[in-house]
Amino acid sequence: MKQRILSLRVVAAAVLVCVGAIGSMIAEERSAAPMATAANAFLGALSPEQRQQASFAFGTDERLHWHFIPTEMFPRKGLLVRDMTPAQRKLAHGLMKAGLSQRGYMTASSIMELETVLKALEAARPETGRGANGQAQVLERDPEKYFFSVFGTPSTKDTWGWRVEGHHVSLHFTVVNGSLVAGSPTFFGSNPAEVREGPKKGLRILGAEEDAARALLQALDAQQRIKAIIETKAPADMLTMANVDIKPLSPMGLTADAMTPAERDLLMKLVDVYVGYMAPDIAADRTAKLKKAGVEKIGFAWAGETERGKKHYYRIQGPTFLVEYDNTQNDGNHIHSVWRDFNGDFGRDLLREHLRSFAH
Repeated sequence: MKQRILSLRVVAAAVLVCVGAIGSMIAEERSAAPMATAANAFLGALSPEQRQQASFAFGTDERLHWHFIPTEMFPRKGLLVRDMTPAQRKLAHGLMKAGLSQRGYMTASSIMELETVLKALEAARPETGRGANGQAQVLERDPEKYFFSVFGTPSTKDTWGWRVEGHHVSLHFTVVNGSLVAGSPTFFGSNPAEVREGPKKGLRILGAEEDAARALLQALDAQQRIKAIIETKAPADMLTMANVDIKPLSPMGLTADAMTPAERDLLMKLVDVYVGYMAPDIAADRTAKLKKAGVEKIGFAWAGETERGKKHYYRIQGPTFLVEYDNTQNDGNHIHSVWRDFNGDFGRDLLREHLRSFAH
């Protein structure tokens, strides 16, 4: 009888392992397959001229061409939302929904819509920037001035990618072997960070990014703050900007191994704000990688004033990733934030693994 019970337990354990493996595979493909379906639906709805604008070879340098500043200052390629029909726009947004969580999609679409607020705020005195020709140009604020691009052929078997680019939104997804997905760099910005007048007064699209960081900073004792606050003046912008290649920044600030359990929980809640933009499987992969590399090695660094409403900057950095957040422009009411993977931006780690595994 005991032997039979033992055998049943072994079988049950094996079943659980198999179910876990199958569940893992399903999770791995959860966003990749819908992405391919959404991308093909989007491309299939375009005219030949539109499709030519939206489509690029996967191996082109254009795939690494990115920024978060207005298009007048950084010319972009791809198909503009405003050049799409309503049906095509719906399919373009369906592609965004396939790669992002509900919160991530709402964040991206809200940032795009914020251009209408910025346009109203600048009606009396429009902002100007240096264009590609070096001359001053008035910056156009338009919630439909965002570019969608597809690299390669969307498939559940092959390698391809897609991108959404425009002012304060830069999303990059790479699909390798039709199932493995990388989703960085991921940039979100907000100008204004807080709407202080008009019908949308009080709106803070990236409020969680600030509030979660402040909760951690306020929880630290005096000695911990000395380590965490690396500069009394915040830098003018993110240090890595839109560099294609990045390296870890120094100093690290206060690392998790010097935090209490409660403080480490606050640190991970802050990390989760950024991880949670992604579709569940991409978010789970990000979390697994940073945990494997060691949560205790994640550092939190703050620069600038600590009073709310003042100019400030912070970064979160682990062995595998970097988050930068800067709120200094417009007298501390203009946010830039980004998630970068040291080896995984633009799917590089997945592509390297693919090349090692398959003959080319």
